[in-house]
Amino acid sequence: MVAKNKEDVNGLKVIGEICGAIRDELVHCTKPGITTKELDEIAGELFEKAGAQSAPKGEYNFPGYTCISINKEVAHGVPKRKRTIQEGDLVNIDVSGSKNGYFADTGISFVVGEGEATLQKICDVAKEAFDAGLKKAKPGSNKSAIGKAVHHVAKQNGLTVIKNLTGHGIGRSIHEEPTHIFNYFTRWDDEILKDGMVIAFEPMISTLEEEVFQSEDGWTCLTDKSFVAQYEHTVILTKEGPIIITL
Repeated sequence: MVAKNKEDVNGLKVIGEICGAIRDELVHCTKPGITTKELDEIAGELFEKAGAQSAPKGEYNFPGYTCISINKEVAHGVPKRKRTIQEGDLVNIDVSGSKNGYFADTGISFVVGEGEATLQKICDVAKEAFDAGLKKAKPGSNKSAIGKAVHHVAKQNGLTVIKNLTGHGIGRSIHEEPTHIFNYFTRWDDEILKDGMVIAFEPMISTLEEEVFQSEDGWTCLTDKSFVAQYEHTVILTKEGPIIITL
């Protein structure tokens, strides 16, 4: 989507604030002993209270209001009543929703309580990579510069990126043009960014592997040996600078 007027910007900001608030509340509620289904039910109540809809449930009939992934579950984790979070787990909470025809998407990985230093490192590097990529997200610039910045930060820290999960355009639906915002440099990705373009930018930093595979449940993306951290916001690109609507 390209946001063309104040109505578009305001509509995006409304759902962005809702998704960001739900994300933050779920992070706050993530304690050892809670199940991913219990967290997801909190999200469902908050979506209803805000008069908004869960994007994965509404658009794809996903079996949850949010995606909650633990440890070697990288993305699209299905909330379950028997999936209990433990001290030291790496958890990813991904919240996307819609209201009044506008969509937003946000996610964050974090360590529950005290955990391995490596897990905290990839979470920190994911945020650092987001900040580096965001500096390249300017109207008139090549989209490939974003991924190049992300991969550079990962390599500087002795890490790598997931290459078969990407960011994407968003706005009037959950997935729009541009269909891919890679976490690495490729000339195939040399589209020119436009003023008002709305993107879900989501660096995924990995300890080793560069690809994920889908589990038998048909949803969850996994790795064999790696841990992966994500940091995602929905951003409106403008000549005056990026507007992060999911803070």
